[in-house]
Amino acid sequence: MPFVIAFALLVFGCGTPDTPSAGSEGGSGGDGVARNTAGSSASGAGEKVAVADGSYTRLSPEELRDALRGGDLLLVNTHVPFAGDITGTDLSIPYDEIEGNLERLPADKGARIAVYCRSGSMSASAAETLVGLGYENVWDLAGGMEAWEAAGFRLEGA
Repeated sequence: MPFVIAFALLVFGCGTPDTPSAGSEGGSGGDGVARNTAGSSASGAGEKVAVADGSYTRLSPEELRDALRGGDLLLVNTHVPFAGDITGTDLSIPYDEIEGNLERLPADKGARIAVYCRSGSMSASAAETLVGLGYENVWDLAGGMEAWEAAGFRLEGA
């Protein structure tokens, strides 16, 4: 656990989470090996990030793609200004306006919510806010849209 906290501090201090390696086929729904991401990170997907009020899970682009295939996931773009969307994005809520948009978020605190931004720092802030609001199944795209594109996946409207 101390390693996870130290890693989280290092990542947040630098402002740019690690970018996963490229090499996946492009487009949403591109071919790849699906992982079981239907639950929390207990399924082996992602990396837990400890924050003051609990934790959220940081996913690679491939893990997020696989989670999107499974459905039942609210995908939220938290980047400002607009720089494009991942296909299937449900909402755009600026990272610093999460609390002011609770009516747009699920009432069920166990609902799966994935957030992303351009590089990962804004969505990490949004993920921490969501955890602080009591959401228990929050996911954050490691490296944001930059990592998404580096993995060979496309953005819409960029």
